[in-house]
Amino acid sequence: MIDQRLDARLLKTRENYIGKLKDMGISSIRDLLLYFPRTYRDEQDFTRINEMKTDEVNVVQGKLKSIVNMRTRAGKTMTRAMLADETGELPIMWFNQPHLKQMFFKGSSIILTGKLKYERGRLMMMSPKYERPAKTLLHTGRIVPVYPESEEITSKWLRTKIHSILALAKKFDDYLPEWLLQQEALMSLSDAIYHIHFAKDEEHLNKARERLAFDELFFIQLLALQKKYLWRLETENVPLEIDFDIEPFVSSLPFELTGAQTRVIGEILDDFMNPYPMLRLVQGDVGSGKTVLAAAGIYASKVAGSQSALMAPTEILARQHYKNLVKLLSPFGLNIQLLVGSLSQGAKHDVLTQLASGTCDLVIGTQALIQEGVEFSNLKLVVVDEQHRFGVKQRNIFKMHGNPHMLSLSATPIPRTMALTVYGDQDLSILDELPPGRQEIVTRIIPESKRGDAYIWISDQVGKGRQVFIVCPLVEESETLELKAVTKEYCRLCEDVFPDHKLALLHGRMKSDEKDEVMRQFADGEVDILVSTSVVEVGIDVPNASIMLIEGADRFGLAQLHQFRGRVGRGEHQSYCFLFSDSNSDGARKRLSCMQKHSSGFDLAELDLEMRGPGEVYGVKQSGVPDLKIASLNDLKFLERVRACADKLIADDVMLENYPKIMNIIKEKEDALT
Repeated sequence: MIDQRLDARLLKTRENYIGKLKDMGISSIRDLLLYFPRTYRDEQDFTRINEMKTDEVNVVQGKLKSIVNMRTRAGKTMTRAMLADETGELPIMWFNQPHLKQMFFKGSSIILTGKLKYERGRLMMMSPKYERPAKTLLHTGRIVPVYPESEEITSKWLRTKIHSILALAKKFDDYLPEWLLQQEALMSLSDAIYHIHFAKDEEHLNKARERLAFDELFFIQLLALQKKYLWRLETENVPLEIDFDIEPFVSSLPFELTGAQTRVIGEILDDFMNPYPMLRLVQGDVGSGKTVLAAAGIYASKVAGSQSALMAPTEILARQHYKNLVKLLSPFGLNIQLLVGSLSQGAKHDVLTQLASGTCDLVIGTQALIQEGVEFSNLKLVVVDEQHRFGVKQRNIFKMHGNPHMLSLSATPIPRTMALTVYGDQDLSILDELPPGRQEIVTRIIPESKRGDAYIWISDQVGKGRQVFIVCPLVEESETLELKAVTKEYCRLCEDVFPDHKLALLHGRMKSDEKDEVMRQFADGEVDILVSTSVVEVGIDVPNASIMLIEGADRFGLAQLHQFRGRVGRGEHQSYCFLFSDSNSDGARKRLSCMQKHSSGFDLAELDLEMRGPGEVYGVKQSGVPDLKIASLNDLKFLERVRACADKLIADDVMLENYPKIMNIIKEKEDALT
């Protein structure tokens, strides 16, 4: 019955509403019952007329002493009424609702919900919501559900229709095992669906929300953990025979490791000794020292007589890693090669020959590493930098080269709840400590009136040898968004603002080799000011760049703004980040002020999640970010509780053969969750 298609006769509504509901994703009785409220109005308590307050919503019950339709001078219909209870009388007014005169009459009992307003020197209720007293109230006098609406499908309409079929909620078969429901003290599925729509009190509503939120997160975690366990079961890996004393590498470093770096290196070395390949994600803020972790793993792989590979999203970043790792690992005699698209055919052939023969210990490159014709002699470690730029497909290609250990690095801090959701199939390490001496970047919100002064100061800094990033939100001018277009802004800056300095333009529509060349020129000091879109968010390392100017800063999330800011502050000079915003909204000011107060990317990511939600933080269509109706990714404790339950289930029965109902739900949800 609950799978029955929506039918106009069943709902006793107009045929055209069926099409409107379908546009909202509602095609069956089941869909309608699973169309959950987006919020609630607490209108449980009735107020007497003489106790009503002007600064809050009042719910009052009484009888109509009078009700009449009138016309204003402008020709509009106005319905006037007088409500009375045992404590007094209250004038009521509605506009353009003449049908109320046919619905109610003198002496009718009525419940009204609304705010008081002074009109012509006296208090009255203007256009309140109304409902007849009944055994079960739907629209007032209770915890009132408010649904996502369309132009014609209102919350009031949905409340009426959902309540008429609510008894069918009992038809939902619970898929969670009884032991789990009892262990977690969860409400049954049918009861949760009933009370999410029409809870009799706050306690029942909270229990319904807890159960449905648990389900949403539970299936996401089940799917992720199943992949994690299957990775271990399906991939055999001979533990590396490693000398755990990596003191020679550590003592060769020109700096001391932080406690966080030492901890994560230990986690990586422990993974090497497991009978299945490592699948670990290391998250670290800008400047936290992720490259050293990669170098430590590569060193250990070399000691064990194995090869390593490091893949980066761009050629300039690959070359940057090559330069840094040669410096860190050259004392130990590693043969390190670079494999990128711009190499000559002869140079590529030479690198491929060394990889296949085993004489190359470490190869660093772009996606050229996973092209046809690349063969390894004994690949045991793959490091993927900025792992969110790559997908499972790339991981599986490396898997064909003997099931190597996979170490992913990300300089994009995201809240732990999102990491456990988006990357739930990987073990997670957090670099939450910056090396000593890392200078803080001075961040300022610059008002438009001070733009000229900022340009003069920037020009003076360039004259002293510093370099500058200027980031704009759009490539070309938009008629709908009044944002700085990078192409137009570049021309303006060249001609009117910095005519004496060398500027370059960078945006995502340029060809890869063109982008790499521009970034190379900037890195080599041939360009003073780089005018760019968000493509500079990750990767380029220019120690001489000390100024980041961001146009339309309110259009970016905090995590992304922090990534931009991290492009400077990498050298000896004091660095600055200037934020320009066209928005005067409270939300924009609040977010940008966070940039001034917080230097930690993890702190900013948590604030961003709290203020904007997961879809906006990580990209609305970003693969892996779930569309949650009830659950919140702000509640780490609850997510960890759900994950522990999912882990227990999968550890005991990875293929869920003893839980066919759960397995069927996963099959239904898998496409939507991956």
